[in-house]
Amino acid sequence: MTDAAIPSSPTREEYARDYAAALAANGDETLFEQAEPIGLFIEWLAQAGRHEANDPNAMALSTIGEDGLPDSRMVLLKDVDDRGLAFYSNRESAKGLQLEAHPVAALLFHWKTLRRQVRVRGRVEPVSVAEADAYFASRARESRIGAWASDQSRPVSDRAALEQAVARETARFEGADVPRPERWIGWRVIPRSVEFWRDRPFRLHDRVRFDRTGGGWTGTRLQP
Repeated sequence: MTDAAIPSSPTREEYARDYAAALAANGDETLFEQAEPIGLFIEWLAQAGRHEANDPNAMALSTIGEDGLPDSRMVLLKDVDDRGLAFYSNRESAKGLQLEAHPVAALLFHWKTLRRQVRVRGRVEPVSVAEADAYFASRARESRIGAWASDQSRPVSDRAALEQAVARETARFEGADVPRPERWIGWRVIPRSVEFWRDRPFRLHDRVRFDRTGGGWTGTRLQP
């Protein structure tokens, strides 16, 4: 056994203590009456925005590496609608190259305060140039300069080399707008399945998965 500080499983008394709070947060049975997942996801995201201290739009993005193994990292959701869930990055980064080779992805949102998570799986396609331009223009100037300075996922000798690149790009754009680099793009995950999970006492959690069927969705309640 490791000596790392891994919490033990809750005791019966601890479950009982937390039962009322869990029921108040996650006891609404209308979860299983939803006809489609996007509206429900937007509702949960809004609730997370009111309760999570940091980055309620943070999500684990999993892609397929060139060795066939899964690869995951945290990114930020920047848009969601009936078309799918969008995020932005450098297409020459590890994730960008993986998405180009295998345009499929899985997403995981975990909202610890609410004791909820959402899993999304589907194919991926680039967002439009207009969408990428609009979002890039909304970023802080320093972040836009950073997109020019960083050869994302490439080796760098030390922090000083990165800071020198930032200084070089800052000087290059002094007194001018900072346009979007051609390599900085966005992707949209088009869901094929969306699963909602919420905590209930004694590990008897609630789960419902929505699967795309033609032009609509089919919801299935799953055992914990």
